[in-house]
Amino acid sequence: MQKRRLGHHGLEVSAIGFGCMGLSFGFGPPLDKDEATSLIRHAFEQGVTFFDTAEAYGPFTNEELLGEALAPIRNKVVIATKFGFKDGNPMAGTDSRPERIRAVADASLKRLRTDHIDLFYQHRVDPAIPMEDVAGTVKDLIREGKVRHFGLSEAGLQSIRRAHAVQPVSALQNEYSLWWRAPETDALPLCEELGIGFVPFSPLGKGFLTGKIDGSTKFANGDFRNSVPRFSAQNRQANQRLVDLLSSIAATKHTTPAQIALGWLLAQKSWIVPIPGTTKRARLDENIGAAGVDVIGVLLQVRVI
Repeated sequence: MQKRRLGHHGLEVSAIGFGCMGLSFGFGPPLDKDEATSLIRHAFEQGVTFFDTAEAYGPFTNEELLGEALAPIRNKVVIATKFGFKDGNPMAGTDSRPERIRAVADASLKRLRTDHIDLFYQHRVDPAIPMEDVAGTVKDLIREGKVRHFGLSEAGLQSIRRAHAVQPVSALQNEYSLWWRAPETDALPLCEELGIGFVPFSPLGKGFLTGKIDGSTKFANGDFRNSVPRFSAQNRQANQRLVDLLSSIAATKHTTPAQIALGWLLAQKSWIVPIPGTTKRARLDENIGAAGVDVIGVLLQVRVI
């Protein structure tokens, strides 16, 4: 698989990464450990070198899973993880005090079975802690060799600028897809201005753009989509036109709606690296296959959406 650069400081990753959250958090019961390990290693064998996790996914269990799965190939992959929630629990609120950032880094290193974190994101901005203090703490961790690169997730423009002035930000992670294009207004222009890579999470619209979800789909207990307004049966039905259009384009290129959606993202900028997640090998292979789609052709065909 082709590689792409996130930021201007040497962070090179596969053009498509693997968002590992769903293996153990957010989409119903966690995947069996052996199955999840096999899926992660299969992703690597197919060319994926960029794996995304967080202490909050579980909490903690996703990092442990990824650390064990990638241990034999640690020096061949890039691992991104995150800090920013009290005790690793999103429901408990944000906590980016410098001492907490340091504690998370040390704990994540142990769970990930590594001596460095390739990309350390602030999971959400903490309004109680100056961004300069957050960036300064990560800068110190980089100097100490525990962290290689600094990232932000769902940060506003001023927070990004303030952080970048202290420690260059290599990547910004926000939701972005054909179904959610808000980053085009401000986040992407700022990333281009400052030389920051962009990592879209939910690049397949939380599964909607795959064409496998419709108004009658029932989600498992514990699946967060049960509480997302866009996933009400009525809204899914209303948005079916988009999936139908992707399906028609996919048919002309002998590919799938998911691959068209990912190819469209890849065509936007050379420094965009989507991180689709899945629990199924067939879907993983499908996602990886998007890296071989004619992205320019996709961009031209989908330009009217």
